[in-house]
Amino acid sequence: MFNIILFGPPGSGKGTQSEKLIARYGLKHLSTGDILRSEIAAKSPLGMAAKSIMDKGQLVPDEVVIEMINSALENNPQAKGFLFDGFPRTTAQAEALDKLLSQKETEIAMVLALKVGRDELVSRLVNRGKTSGRSDDTDESVIKSRIDEYERKTAVVADYYNQFGKVVLVPGEGTIDTIFDSLSTEIDSKMVA
Repeated sequence: MFNIILFGPPGSGKGTQSEKLIARYGLKHLSTGDILRSEIAAKSPLGMAAKSIMDKGQLVPDEVVIEMINSALENNPQAKGFLFDGFPRTTAQAEALDKLLSQKETEIAMVLALKVGRDELVSRLVNRGKTSGRSDDTDESVIKSRIDEYERKTAVVADYYNQFGKVVLVPGEGTIDTIFDSLSTEIDSKMVA
């Protein structure tokens, strides 16, 4: 099983690149954001609680996210591998994910980290908010809070995986295809090794 984490701040292009990577490599996409948005659209109790937290620019609690990931792994035993998009976001989640994968006799092969400047992120998210219907993309102060939260909490996840030599920094600015080619080159080199 070949498992990848696609890592980057809100607006870095994780969703766009995930779709292309899944099509190319046949991985199962695990986007905690998509799972949460589905719950919000269904107006489930979990979705409504998550929406309240997300609207404040905060992250959904670890135990909720980890349980969703565990269920997804259990529901896809024949997967070639998983592409984790937007998870893990904390060192505790990374440790829990590694433990969970170890129990299933697999691991994270690599962490691809998209690097995008702050001004570009804000611009992308504001533009996305005009068409996406996502309330967390319409207010610049909420957007900046999300980016700050990412930088405070999530950047340490790269440090965690860096100790295992699994982090690869990939420029996340440029055309979608250029970024995709850079990501694919990194994956291909790891799959061959």
